[in-house]
Amino acid sequence: MDRGYGRRVDDLETLVDRVAAATGFSGVVRVDRGGRVELAKAYGSAHRGHGIPNAVDTRFGLASGTKALTALSIMSLIDAGRLDLDTTARSVLGEDLPLIDDDVTVEHLLAHRSGIGDYFDEDAVESMTDYVMPIPVHRLATTPDYLAVLGGHGQKFAPGERFAYNNGGFVVLALIGERVSEMPFTELVRTRVCEPADMRDTEFLRSDEPSERAALGYLHGDGLRTNVLHLPVCGSGDGGVYSTAADIHALWSALYAGRIVPVDRLAEMVRPRSDVPSESMRYGLGFWLHPTGDAVIVDGADAGVSFRTVHAESTGVTHTVLSNTTAGAWPLTGHLSELLTP
Repeated sequence: MDRGYGRRVDDLETLVDRVAAATGFSGVVRVDRGGRVELAKAYGSAHRGHGIPNAVDTRFGLASGTKALTALSIMSLIDAGRLDLDTTARSVLGEDLPLIDDDVTVEHLLAHRSGIGDYFDEDAVESMTDYVMPIPVHRLATTPDYLAVLGGHGQKFAPGERFAYNNGGFVVLALIGERVSEMPFTELVRTRVCEPADMRDTEFLRSDEPSERAALGYLHGDGLRTNVLHLPVCGSGDGGVYSTAADIHALWSALYAGRIVPVDRLAEMVRPRSDVPSESMRYGLGFWLHPTGDAVIVDGADAGVSFRTVHAESTGVTHTVLSNTTAGAWPLTGHLSELLTP
């Protein structure tokens, strides 16, 4: 190994250690450059009550990071000829969710440009640690269960008119995926995304049945309160999958090798559809995009969950930060973006 490379890695680890210590970070940080892992390190606790530390192979909730997997599952069905971007939601939903405009398409939903009412409108939520689910969380265990919360929200604007981030839209996509594929959404993601990408540790886990390598999600930087009463007991198209830093790296590798969807389909997904000044980013189909460069971003934020992974194909650099606290990932991913993203 050349000495210059060694110094860069040492400097990177020093930076991450310093920020992690200053912020009480709990989670995992991984940085890859090409085929080489420059840093993979765990901090904090997966289970505070039992003193179980996080490890580099701990599984963390991804919150809205799930949306990228949903989008890829749907795009895979499109590539297989089971759907089109201009397929209307109504043609698949039938009489369900009658307040969704008949002109809303799969593309509108993927691009957050559908205008449908949202069961979890983040603009109306004062704090991610509020209790926001409109029904008891244990009643949301399968994608069809979400029909109970998706209905009753009127159309906000005409389909295609503008961007408005929408959680419910991605659950609608999960419903569409289930009905077209004739399999549960969790199986659809497993067979269409996780298996082709060799993401062996990525799974929809029930929050009341945590696996031995799953980190509990903590509302705050200290204390023992977890997010088990704040989120659906099992996620769907808008959030709730668990994964590891290694699996996130596997996802990026598989994506750009064309193993999940062909590269021309991926190019369509990362083509900017909207400028989102409030987030200092752009948006494609299921993926956030750097405001000016080629970096592609997947992230998620929820009670007890914060996650971001950034990949720049032009440089081959990826950084991933997974945290089991509500806001733990943001200081580190901010520093790493400044350092690593062109």
